[in-house]
Amino acid sequence: MLPLLQIQNVILSPDIITEHFCCDLSICKGQCCIEGENGAPITLDEVATLETAAEEVWPSLSAQAQAVIDRQGVCYSDAEGDLVTSIVGGKDCVFTTYDAHTGCCLCAIERAAAVGQTQCQKPISCQLYPIREKQLSNGLIALNYHRWSVCKSAVEMGKKLKLPIYIFLEKPLIRRFGQEWYDELSQTVKELSQQKIL
Repeated sequence: MLPLLQIQNVILSPDIITEHFCCDLSICKGQCCIEGENGAPITLDEVATLETAAEEVWPSLSAQAQAVIDRQGVCYSDAEGDLVTSIVGGKDCVFTTYDAHTGCCLCAIERAAAVGQTQCQKPISCQLYPIREKQLSNGLIALNYHRWSVCKSAVEMGKKLKLPIYIFLEKPLIRRFGQEWYDELSQTVKELSQQKIL
């Protein structure tokens, strides 16, 4: 079995390298933005960005989402004390919107950014999914693959395309850790493959 990989101050679970993944919205309809008990994890630094984004995408949010934001803001602390995006009715993230033609759940921030209506980006935890990040007590960061039944179609699509998780998430990983870090990860994977460890 492949051991844990460490790239700079980041420890990666080996299945991020060996497992395959590719979102298939035509099947899952964006359930990851709907299902679950809490909103998406966010950092303190992202709160101001989400507040700005909320103003810029306000017309595209549902009346229920607007009411939640008016009442408690774009985020709250969950039972474990972690900051997460506010949710509607114990379900939808307040930034979810629905495509009228496909019924697919989409991120209002991401949609607005795609057409130049905002410079804001959705939370890094959303972009990195199915990778989950955890800060360790020794200062290191752990990245783990979060397996979820609603992503079954993404696993199947990833296998079909032979697309490893770390390649599927190249852009978010670069956003989070930088190009140099990602290049080092890619080189490490290449060397492990050449040594037939992978």
